[in-house]
Amino acid sequence: MLGKMKRILIGKPMKSAELDAEKLGKWKALAILSSDALSSVAYGTEQILLVLVAAGFAALWYSVPISIAVLGLLVILIFSYRQTIFAYPTGGGAYIVAKDNLGTTPSLIAGGSLLVDYILTVAVSSSAGTDAITSAFPVLHDYSVIIALIMIVFLTVMNLRGVTESASVLAIPIYLFIFSIAILIISGGIKFLTGGMHAAAPEFGASLSHVSLFLLLKAFSSGCSALTGVEAVSNAIPNFKQPAEKNAAGTLLLMGCILGAMFIGITLLAYGYGIKPDPKATVISQIAEATFGRGGMYFIIQGVTALILFLAANTAYSAFPLLSFMMAKDKYMPHMFMVRGDRLGFSNGIIFLSVMSALLVVGFKGDTGSLIPLYAVGVFIPFTLSQLGMMIRWIKIKPSGWQTKLLVNTIGMLTTLSITLIFIFTKFTQTWVIFIFLPLVVYVFMRIKRHYCNIADELRIDIQVDKPAKKGNTIVIPVAGITRVVMNTISYAQTMSDHVVALYIGFDDEAIRKMEQKWEEWNPGVRLVVIKSRYRSIMGPLKKFIDTVEWKTAETDHITILIPQFITKHWWQNVLHNQTSFMIRAYLINYKDVIVTTVPYHLNR
Repeated sequence: MLGKMKRILIGKPMKSAELDAEKLGKWKALAILSSDALSSVAYGTEQILLVLVAAGFAALWYSVPISIAVLGLLVILIFSYRQTIFAYPTGGGAYIVAKDNLGTTPSLIAGGSLLVDYILTVAVSSSAGTDAITSAFPVLHDYSVIIALIMIVFLTVMNLRGVTESASVLAIPIYLFIFSIAILIISGGIKFLTGGMHAAAPEFGASLSHVSLFLLLKAFSSGCSALTGVEAVSNAIPNFKQPAEKNAAGTLLLMGCILGAMFIGITLLAYGYGIKPDPKATVISQIAEATFGRGGMYFIIQGVTALILFLAANTAYSAFPLLSFMMAKDKYMPHMFMVRGDRLGFSNGIIFLSVMSALLVVGFKGDTGSLIPLYAVGVFIPFTLSQLGMMIRWIKIKPSGWQTKLLVNTIGMLTTLSITLIFIFTKFTQTWVIFIFLPLVVYVFMRIKRHYCNIADELRIDIQVDKPAKKGNTIVIPVAGITRVVMNTISYAQTMSDHVVALYIGFDDEAIRKMEQKWEEWNPGVRLVVIKSRYRSIMGPLKKFIDTVEWKTAETDHITILIPQFITKHWWQNVLHNQTSFMIRAYLINYKDVIVTTVPYHLNR
């Protein structure tokens, strides 16, 4: 039943040889990997205005120069990450760059920051998409958490079906969003230039004494949230068709151009229309209503905006599993993240990302706006470490034209470092947790690595010296009576060893007497040992008996516990029977130097 449901949801398994067919071209990759960055158009300008409005409506004109500064930073990041793509075509972005040039701890900080950022991306995007829906349909506000969770489940299923299939489906709304925002900017610009908009805009260039540098820096750092997701392309280079690095670089440049044009266009319209933040309507919603009225085009724009905000999470679904795979390969994350699923994606990474983001949505009741500063800091720390790592790389290897490359990365590093510090100082009450959380994440990574190294040391053998030791086998079979299940187990045990003992634990003298008498009559060729349990416990007497056998025979024999177990024909029939065999196995599995095996007997009805 579960298997059929799985096939319906995610499709038939794919062969390993089909992996190349799952690679992405530029246009599909743009849809999958740029959704996070492009979606920030829906809230980047709004984040700037939310800070500036604290100084009054007149201060909103600062949104234009601040947006131009954010646009400049975007240009720096695009050129910086293009260099990273060509230098590290295997992907991994900031984690690989930091590991190669800065060492273990900086690489774990970069990797941990990005992993946390991807989890926050899914939580914030699904909640932001829900906000866009509730702006258009306020009656749905009470169902925001449920709507967000439904979208997370949808994205999980789509990504479990494979990269190519999810790209084919999700590309449609993403390109529809780009087209819709382009129409909105062009139509809004024409309406403004032709005098069709009569709202008063704040005076541009007005000098305001109550606007401090601190406020402007805070607004700038808030606007930089529009740059989250820029690094995703450099993390996911293995997902591209060959030549992978060339296609990735082209996709990154195209994404930067589209993002920059849409971001500055929305900011200029918001200023020209005199838009100010409204808790009941997003900035995009207000611009669309002012341009087209509350008609069909307005609802189309709100719909595709909600979709892109939901689908922004899809960038994380592409990048998180790949980064998890690379860190797991280096033994800093559990090995389960290295396993490809039926559809050739890293399914465990996809499911883990979904569960963690869903917990955030539920924990914050769909209001994850307070996570955006932490979300942005989680991006700018890897930005900074990546640029610093690239600087060291150029200084060390000095390739042709390295001075120019060094200059680009130096500017990038200084800029992103400044943004990180601005974030920390201007929003310390929201970002202080990063100083506790990141060291904790790095500590967990190191403990995982130490665990794997310790296991490797303990399991490693010297093939010249270490040889298997020949031992006998003493087999103990716990029995509750004389049945076909017990007969099947004894028959199997006798093929393995001549030293087989059946153990019966009785609770009263009458039961013990009957068992001994019946066993003697049956005479299966195996000695029966009987123990009386005064407290009606099976585990205690069983443990004492195994201790005794181990003490007597451990040096000469392996000790094997064979547990008889019948398997019902239908799964629901299991609940009608005691699960003693499962309890015994769970109890004994951690017993040192004892082998525990279940011998199944399948029932026919």
